[in-house]
Amino acid sequence: MAKGLLFVVSAPAGCGKDTILNELFKRTDTAGYAVSATTRAPREGEVNGVHYHFLTREEFERRIAEKEVLEYTEYCGNYYGTLRKSVDDLLSQGRDAILKIEVEGAMNIRRQFPESCLVFILPPSWEVLEQRLRNRGTETEEKIIERTKQARTELGFAKNYDYLIVNDDLGVAVSDLEAVLRAEKLRRSRGDELLNSFGGNA
Repeated sequence: MAKGLLFVVSAPAGCGKDTILNELFKRTDTAGYAVSATTRAPREGEVNGVHYHFLTREEFERRIAEKEVLEYTEYCGNYYGTLRKSVDDLLSQGRDAILKIEVEGAMNIRRQFPESCLVFILPPSWEVLEQRLRNRGTETEEKIIERTKQARTELGFAKNYDYLIVNDDLGVAVSDLEAVLRAEKLRRSRGDELLNSFGGNA
């Protein structure tokens, strides 16, 4: 059984990465979401092991010390990170592991896993991004300005990603992400075993 590949998906708030990934998982069972871990309390309706692995601060720090956390960050007093086991379990099943993480975490994953594939999701324009944030109805004007400023910072990392997907049309964006998953499996650099089966001189 071929081992799965590691994909990282990042995007500024309001770009629709959650919606895109939810639709992707409806279309394929060859990829899975590597569930992140956090020390924040579960919100109403969140299920441990599905939305997050909810850990105490002490347990999270123990896992960091024991190299069980691939990348992590601290935000608003809580840790957020990727557990090595969440990724390894998917890859060992021959499924692709998809991490939904912010840009600094993505750079940490790239350093540890040079073979990983990084995908950055963009809005069609700044105006559309701001409108999407306003349409949520949950953001104050101050928060919208803050998120837009953060988006500009995150966009500075996009040049380090392998693929850029513009989320102007949801169906097209999901199809584009599917195409990336397929294309990565066809890279010559991942086909050495196949070529060796032909004597390496095919």
